[in-house]
Amino acid sequence: MTAVIVALLVIVGLIVAIAAGSVRVLREYERAIVFRLGRLAGQRGPGLVLLIPGVDRMVRVSLRTITLNVPPQDIITRDNVTARVDAVAYFRVVDPTASVVDIEDAFRATSQIAQTTLRSVLGKADLDSLLSEREQLNEALQQIIDEQTEPWGVKVTMVEIKDVGIPSGMQRAMARQAEAERERRAKVIRADGELQAATKLSQAATVISSAPAGIQLRYLQTLSEIGSEQNSTIVFPLPIDLLQPLLNSGAPVDAEKLRTALAASANGLLAAGVAAPELATGEEEPALDSTPHAEP
Repeated sequence: MTAVIVALLVIVGLIVAIAAGSVRVLREYERAIVFRLGRLAGQRGPGLVLLIPGVDRMVRVSLRTITLNVPPQDIITRDNVTARVDAVAYFRVVDPTASVVDIEDAFRATSQIAQTTLRSVLGKADLDSLLSEREQLNEALQQIIDEQTEPWGVKVTMVEIKDVGIPSGMQRAMARQAEAERERRAKVIRADGELQAATKLSQAATVISSAPAGIQLRYLQTLSEIGSEQNSTIVFPLPIDLLQPLLNSGAPVDAEKLRTALAASANGLLAAGVAAPELATGEEEPALDSTPHAEP
């Protein structure tokens, strides 16, 4: 009786072991590729999968997106600049059967293709394009890698260049170039401002020249603004017309006319409410030498 019980327990244990070996549970993102006696029996899952013990062999395949860090690659750009570039690629399996039957290791194969494509594509671009046109380069990398991995049932959804390392000497040269470019823009803007200011001043001079008394009024207005700040120094702009006799070579200076013009200007200052310290104290204005002098 004891031997029968032991035999039954052994049989039950074998049945449980066989049942455990023939039952598999797959998650929602997993698929099973079943081989029966070495031949492809099809794709199964997700959920409960029953296998024939000793006959069927199952390979799990994940359908989730995989993040692949492409190791840094040393490249030489089209303008002969050495750079070190690393990137990241995102891919997923869309055909589990092809990813198992047509390729030995889809993950490793995709990594190698990404590294090779990264060197070949970026080697055809110059340094400026590598730094400023990353979106176009990312799209080109994604299309090329996806075309090569499509027969394996792998879909590359995105490739991004993470970092571009260039030699320190090239970094200093680029910094000098950027500084020179900034200086050039500053000079152009400054020259443009001078041109606009000169244009406005020319238009203002044209308007004032149509009324000769306008410049005198502008003088008096300026003096009023200076005097309102309680300054001890008065700047008196002398009209150029008063110095015109001195500019004529060999022509005598009419002292009487010069005194009359200065007196008129002083009266204008007093009328504007601005007076020099000498005029405010009531001191007598020094007389001018009435002897005509001729320029040598």
